[in-house]
Amino acid sequence: MIANTMRHLLLMVLATALVFGGCDEDPSGVDAGTDTDTDTDTDTDTDTDSDTDTDTDTDDTDTCFGGLYPGYDFDVDVSTPADLAALVGYRYIEGSLMINCPSCTDLSELGCLISVGCDNLLGGDLRINNNPALANLDGLSALTSIDRGFYIVENVALTNLDGLSTLTSVGGLGIRDNAALTNLDGLSALTTSEYGFLIYDNDILPDCEACEVLDQFTDGPSTIDVHDNLDDTCTPVPTNCP
Repeated sequence: MIANTMRHLLLMVLATALVFGGCDEDPSGVDAGTDTDTDTDTDTDTDTDSDTDTDTDTDDTDTCFGGLYPGYDFDVDVSTPADLAALVGYRYIEGSLMINCPSCTDLSELGCLISVGCDNLLGGDLRINNNPALANLDGLSALTSIDRGFYIVENVALTNLDGLSTLTSVGGLGIRDNAALTNLDGLSALTTSEYGFLIYDNDILPDCEACEVLDQFTDGPSTIDVHDNLDDTCTPVPTNCP
């Protein structure tokens, strides 16, 4: 009888365990620990940065255009800064370009100029004569050829020809009476002066400067006349050119 009683108590304990389960669970079977946090992310911030790239810059470096064709006169004369300004943008000038401008201090308006005397059966000269305020030729930095003569005469403030570093060909070259001219380094690319090479009466220009240019030539010149510059070890030219 005792055994039966013990068996009965054991069955009751097992039944209770099946009904109530673990100690951490709610008897109702509902998890009393449910997360009732109803917070939601109410951050409605949006990126209101409406900046856009409004840079409308365009490549305006190519401001050069075609040629200037003066017609039957074949000459373009520059005697004032306004005349010079009228040549801005031209790459070529048919005929001759004569610059005799007492008040011009530079030739920056000619920055596009590549050739003088092109497309003209008679050719054309470039004459830079009697410009007392002109200190350099930097505005001619694009110039590569002159069909006929290139004359640089009586420019008392001109100290160098550095602006001519791209010039490779001229029909003839004449440089005289430029009292402040000290060197011809700007002619370092010049390889052709077919008809003449005349360098004289430049008071402080050493004769050896002329020799250095002559050494570069692959064509011409037929006439060489270098005298009355600053005497040095190259005087006379071309006899004493190294």
